[in-house]
Amino acid sequence: MQRIRLRYTKRGRLRFTSHRDFQRAFERALRRAEVPMAYSAGFTPHPKVSYANAAPTGTGSEAEYLEIALTEARDPERLRLLLDESLPAGLDVVEAVEARTSGLADRLTASVWELRLDGVESAEAEAAVAAFNAAPAVEVQRRTKNGVRTFDTRSAVAHLESVTTHGSPADRPTDRPCAILRLVVRHVTPAVRPDDVLSGLRAVADLAPPVPAAVTRLAQGLFDEETGAVTDPLAPDREAEAPVPHPAAASAAAKASA
Repeated sequence: MQRIRLRYTKRGRLRFTSHRDFQRAFERALRRAEVPMAYSAGFTPHPKVSYANAAPTGTGSEAEYLEIALTEARDPERLRLLLDESLPAGLDVVEAVEARTSGLADRLTASVWELRLDGVESAEAEAAVAAFNAAPAVEVQRRTKNGVRTFDTRSAVAHLESVTTHGSPADRPTDRPCAILRLVVRHVTPAVRPDDVLSGLRAVADLAPPVPAAVTRLAQGLFDEETGAVTDPLAPDREAEAPVPHPAAASAAAKASA
């Protein structure tokens, strides 16, 4: 059985698709592309697809991950192209590698997010970021299925800054002032989402954008405590690929086995 790991995106209007909507679209794409999927056992077999830490509905993403199991070996890049052609524009399969290591989900310990705040001056955003970073704790409340829960957002945020770049995937052109925040959030329990951080900024600095923020996940992976970087979770699989033997070595091996 071959396992393939895919990175896909949610762009444009497709950011508003729920995870369940994506699951349905992806399973249809598997059928259109005639992928030889492995299926679970039991009375209701389903394709063996493992989704990892999907972004919330309404947020864009450049770094969503899943893993599929195949009954027949396929070239990862060819498979990627077939699946990408079978999905609507905006749900784009941008990378595929053969799974040669275990624990993909264990390597998703943090996310890099971008928040575009239309109608907010950069100076106002910078002041709010400074107040948030200086606070020892920033508690917010969120309604869950078990009722209203209070938790600290500050401890989960490894990095938060106001940036000036405008060439990001969170593309919402406007003539109004626009502040852009970049943050790294650790994947903790309970999960701290970008909207929770916005609630925290409102709590410490009364930052309240006049329109909903455009939120995009730029990356997710293993968080390096020393550098503060979020590393590529597919890198170990690429590094574990079997090396291609040198032609001379291959010829010598063939003669030795003859």
